[in-house]
Amino acid sequence: MSADMEIDLAGAAIALEGASNPVVEAALAAFRANDGRLVEGSQARLADILLISCPLRPGVTAEKPGTLYAVARKAAVAMTERGSGRIIFLLSAAAGMPMRRHPRFSMENASILAGMRTLAMEFGPKVLVNAVGVGAVEDETMVSGDKAMLSHTPVGRAGSIEEAVAAVLFFCDPLNTYTTGQMLGVDGGWMAGYGRNF
Repeated sequence: MSADMEIDLAGAAIALEGASNPVVEAALAAFRANDGRLVEGSQARLADILLISCPLRPGVTAEKPGTLYAVARKAAVAMTERGSGRIIFLLSAAAGMPMRRHPRFSMENASILAGMRTLAMEFGPKVLVNAVGVGAVEDETMVSGDKAMLSHTPVGRAGSIEEAVAAVLFFCDPLNTYTTGQMLGVDGGWMAGYGRNF
């Protein structure tokens, strides 16, 4: 799906902050397929789009939420000075619906979500700041979430990497100019209330 989804990034510079995972790798491939160019090192400060990758599975070591917020805020300041930009946080759906069995993971993601919304308020309208909240996603193994989430997912299946990437591309699409401060849940309906037993 994501490789076929077309948006016109028109050579936009895209930077990554945080750890890589299969969703991030697929998103970077989709950016390249849509005329985005990846920038690293000192060039990352010139990014038009910043993708911030947070751990998608409980038990994965995360950067401190305050560190991610500081990186995003610094990028937002630079984007504002240049006139525009987009920041997309890739995080767990547990940001919006805590899991009893993973309290620390849920709290860390919720704090990142709160920081994302704060940045959206502070830097709008020049910088659009959003998040993709990824639920249970499987490839050959669990890429995101917890297998127990599947028994509480109304669509009755795990999501795919391509479905998560499509949401990232939505937030990057130049035609999307009115969405900021939002987390789009790609979780098969898990956050609709089915997560309370975790």
